[in-house]
Amino acid sequence: MSNLSLFAAATAAANAPTSLDPLELFLDADIVVQAVMLGLILASIWTWMIIVSFSMRMGKIEKGTRHFEEDFWKTSDVGKLLNSESRKAHPAARIASSGMDEWKRSTKLKPIDREGTRQRLAGAMESRVAQEADDLAARLNFLATTGSVAPFVGLFGTVWGIMNSFFQIGAQESSSLAVVAPGISEALFATAIGLFAAIPAVIAYNKFSDRVNRFEARLQRFADRFHGGLSRELDKV
Repeated sequence: MSNLSLFAAATAAANAPTSLDPLELFLDADIVVQAVMLGLILASIWTWMIIVSFSMRMGKIEKGTRHFEEDFWKTSDVGKLLNSESRKAHPAARIASSGMDEWKRSTKLKPIDREGTRQRLAGAMESRVAQEADDLAARLNFLATTGSVAPFVGLFGTVWGIMNSFFQIGAQESSSLAVVAPGISEALFATAIGLFAAIPAVIAYNKFSDRVNRFEARLQRFADRFHGGLSRELDKV
């Protein structure tokens, strides 16, 4: 190794940071690695926004649905309850409304096809249950995508950074670790950010998916119970 290379290695070692500084790692990284890091940071921020907003939304919906169901099974005037503006915002209310709308359309036909009406009532409410579940789960797709893609995006940044470090080895004609260590650290930081974005996204996606599935099952039970009530009324028509 030439004296110039030894001097460069010694200077790099002397100027090497004594502790990890995330901001310094980001600022010193290659432009491609910086772009990867920035994208992952934005994905992480958006992930946490979804986690917080979805938790608050589901809590509000579940509480409102529980109160609506309690009032629904107690009321003697379903139509008045469903026409209330404050009730229309609840998924269970929209499911009941779809059942009532189908009931009104089907019972206008003379003679009444009871079996066909039962099937149409079940189909209308089941379709509404599926739509409510799909609406709730729509934003969860971003969590799934982040959880599966973020580690690979971070790995791409790491690979690019390590390739750049090896290029510096050739350019400086020095294989000293002090020359390439900063670049490798910056590259590995991209993978760390990728995992930081992916891990909460995966955990939140699994938890929220289960929560949506359980809520969908609750709505389906409500629809089945209401369908049973309408079916009994149909026998009286």
